[in-house]
Amino acid sequence: MNIWITGVAGFIGSHVAARCLEAGYQVVGIDNMNDYYDVTLKEQRLERLLAQSKLLLQTGEPAQIPQQPFRFYRLSIEEADTIHELMRETKPDVIVHLAAQAGVRYSLTNPQAYIQSNIVGTANILEAARLQGVGHLLYASSSSVYGANKKIPFAVEDRVDNPVSLYAATKKSNELMAYSYSHLYDLPTTGLRFFTVYGPWGRPDMAYFSFAERITSGKPIDVYNFGNMMRDFTYIDDIVEGIMRLLPRAPQRDGEQAPYKLYNIGNHQPVQLLDFIRVLEKHLGVQAELVMKEMQPGDVPQTYADISSLQNDIDFRPDTSIEVGIQRFAEWYLTYKEQRTAERVLHV
Repeated sequence: MNIWITGVAGFIGSHVAARCLEAGYQVVGIDNMNDYYDVTLKEQRLERLLAQSKLLLQTGEPAQIPQQPFRFYRLSIEEADTIHELMRETKPDVIVHLAAQAGVRYSLTNPQAYIQSNIVGTANILEAARLQGVGHLLYASSSSVYGANKKIPFAVEDRVDNPVSLYAATKKSNELMAYSYSHLYDLPTTGLRFFTVYGPWGRPDMAYFSFAERITSGKPIDVYNFGNMMRDFTYIDDIVEGIMRLLPRAPQRDGEQAPYKLYNIGNHQPVQLLDFIRVLEKHLGVQAELVMKEMQPGDVPQTYADISSLQNDIDFRPDTSIEVGIQRFAEWYLTYKEQRTAERVLHV
């Protein structure tokens, strides 16, 4: 199977690419390598994928190895003509569309970045996929589409008409555009509403990563809503497992029903932010200095995934506990920070 992954140098994208290579798929990776956060981290993720691809060619495992297991193209999904040309050349069977301008708070001050990447870019991917007759398009949505919904847990059947950030609005727009393409052109699409993904090789702009940075540097951390936030933290391996199981399961048209599906992928066990911080302190071996603050614009007090559709359709239930997930992240982070410090010393 030939898999296209947009945002391949990103947190989720790089993990999905690694699993696809393990499965013997041919991977075409797209990323614009923007500087929203440390580009060096993105480059390191890419280096790991290239090394994995090279090793596969050397070892001959699995038995059916593509001639080029991993190919990378540096380009933006906003470049419609280039996207169309590349898709014609590479002919993907399945697309995993993860490229996006991420971050809720950044959208408050840089709205145009979200319009261009998340709306224009996704429209380009949908149109190119339609023209090439792609068999299945999976795309990243977000738990943020639920806004300040009061009904808990959040279910894919719930109305999501009141986004509290532009980021959330763009993700809801992606779902609407995908539905239109499924309905009009029979393009099978699957939307994945991710719930607060964390783990090794994560994004430095995410709270847990920035907490680790500041805690290990002896700096205080800002805790919003006075720590009374509840988040359905979901470990990266669970996210990837859900995606891998859904790859071959393209939705089918059923009468008037378009070939379109939506899933929540969350741990379905919300954790209070203060409890999350305590587990992080434990595994970093350092106590945090907390600065309690009010809720930030665009934030919501709680997220909680109803995953019944995921369980019913692919018999999958994310189950990595915070204790296990944070321990794995902390072990990776401490090694990563030590290596980064050593590299700085060498360059002095």
